[in-house]
Amino acid sequence: MDCARTSPSQPRIQQRERLRDENKRLHQPSCRMNDTEYQLLARAAATCHMSIAGFLARSALDAAHDLGRTAADIAGERREMLHELFALRRHLGQLGNNLNQVSKALNSGADASQAEAVLATVQRAAKRVDAFTQHHLDNRTAG
Repeated sequence: MDCARTSPSQPRIQQRERLRDENKRLHQPSCRMNDTEYQLLARAAATCHMSIAGFLARSALDAAHDLGRTAADIAGERREMLHELFALRRHLGQLGNNLNQVSKALNSGADASQAEAVLATVQRAAKRVDAFTQHHLDNRTAG
């Protein structure tokens, strides 16, 4: 996908806020890529709703801030993140089943005494997802 040739029907990429003079980016490094590398970069930038230049700058700066991290650190963090995501997915699937059972009972006119407990559990799961997300966002911006 070539981001430079977007059709008019596609939404424009929202530009980032302009930097003040003291933070203005004055340098414009360049690099060369083959077609496969460029297409991969263009797809990644489009997925993030960023320009290719913005995506390159953000990615390069993120990598530069994390020079002290080893490959083992990154792999361990990814492993922990995947473990937590799969646990959350399993838990949310179970909650979905419980919620469906409560809905079925209520729709058939039966008493669903466990409805409040299921909803409380859904709220706790939502807080767990929020906490997980915030933790990883905080760690990402701390570098």
